[in-house]
Amino acid sequence: MSKQSPLILVSNRGPATFERTDDGELAPSRGGGGLVTALTGLVHHRDALWIASTLSDEDAEAAQEHDNKAFACELDGVTYDIRLVESDAEAYDRFYNTVANPLLWFIQHYLWDLSNAPDIRQWEVDAYWEGYRAVNKDLAGAVLEEIEGADDPIVMLHDYHLYAAPRFIREARPDVFLHHFVHIPWTQPDAWRVLPRDIREDLFHGILSNDIIAFHTRSYRRNFLLCCRELFDLDVDEKEGIVHFEDREIWVRAYPLPISAETFRKNAQRAQVHEYERQILRRRRDHLILRVDRADLSKNVLRGFAAFDLFLEQHPEFDEQVTFIAHLIPSRQDVAEYAEYLERIEALVAVINHRHGTTDWMPIDLRLRENLEEAIATYKHYDLLMVNAMFDGMNLIAKEGPLVNERHGVSLLSENTGAHEELAEFALSVNPFDVQEQADTIYRALTMSSDERARRAEGIKQVVESRDPGDWVDDQLADIEAKRVGRAPESAIGSKELEEL
Repeated sequence: MSKQSPLILVSNRGPATFERTDDGELAPSRGGGGLVTALTGLVHHRDALWIASTLSDEDAEAAQEHDNKAFACELDGVTYDIRLVESDAEAYDRFYNTVANPLLWFIQHYLWDLSNAPDIRQWEVDAYWEGYRAVNKDLAGAVLEEIEGADDPIVMLHDYHLYAAPRFIREARPDVFLHHFVHIPWTQPDAWRVLPRDIREDLFHGILSNDIIAFHTRSYRRNFLLCCRELFDLDVDEKEGIVHFEDREIWVRAYPLPISAETFRKNAQRAQVHEYERQILRRRRDHLILRVDRADLSKNVLRGFAAFDLFLEQHPEFDEQVTFIAHLIPSRQDVAEYAEYLERIEALVAVINHRHGTTDWMPIDLRLRENLEEAIATYKHYDLLMVNAMFDGMNLIAKEGPLVNERHGVSLLSENTGAHEELAEFALSVNPFDVQEQADTIYRALTMSSDERARRAEGIKQVVESRDPGDWVDDQLADIEAKRVGRAPESAIGSKELEEL
């Protein structure tokens, strides 16, 4: 790839968000979320300008201080070139809180109870056309300004917030190379029939304006190709991963997201991590179960706790011998379904602790806070890591925990997580809707022989260590270059290692 080709990253959330310090100055802090972590690795690998939405009044003020243009921002010893784009407040609210979350998020995680919701009315329709599309057009406009006059620009868009943006860019600059990575699951055709036909057509037209569309797994890639065929009767080559749309050929690829083993191991040696470890070991029972998640409906927290409840009921010999630590980060509490879900989590924990607990033992230790050092400390000492999401794009917890665990901890892993495609051989696979199976799997993990525990734990570590974010970036850039020069795709899967599974 030509080093002169400008590279633009576009996402809803950027690498930095701004806050007011005690002395009144605006100061950047790291943006949250797994997507930011993934793209930070890309920026470390290649110079890029990162365009994102303003998420607060302070973000908007920072953008205005730089005349709403790109500027350099230093954060954690790294300098990012960023541009923050402010949209109309009402449009952004409708974009984010009506369309992106929950409408698209729920579709792409099979979360709708279709007998009751959603009810698509004029409010939702207007929110798409006047909110979602408007914000996408704002971000696309910033991209077009930044690539004006540039030769062979490359734009890499990210996630479900930006399905409409590629069409705006393509119509203005047919020469631009557009790459879109979807970090969440892609569901089968019937799930998309929730959307009104004109919105569905507009959304797919937007994403099919890209040159390459990427997912974490082969199954999500297959689902997308199936949608193109069944919903729109497009010409699809599933073996090669190609969709023909209008007069263009779009590649559809899978690039499983790895973690940086070296960086994460360094994080595990922080002084604060060791302090939390000492606290954990002082209070530790014979067995420790762990989950680390956002309190998101897709994470299946309630069924995980229900399985633990059933396990304690069926195996009373474990009374006072096991603790379930749950690090849960409250998520999207301005969305009614999420606020209700968190209330249900707290209520169920209270019931289980009352039913099984004693004056000296609380079965579930619920920690509703975001604390990376505390979570890493618990990673190092669990006997069982529970990742039972209903559907998940990748789930990096399933990779982070085993990497630093020091007890040959076992992984309970939902077959509907993206990580399952890579880790299934060494994890204990479960159906996330089968509570009895999950209860049985808890028992199996806590009674497993030390030899089997070691074999499984070391197997997962080897898989996690085999690739790093640089490989993930290289695979994508190699495909971008191949398509730009007219080479045929070598494989529909971006990772050679994944082809060997």
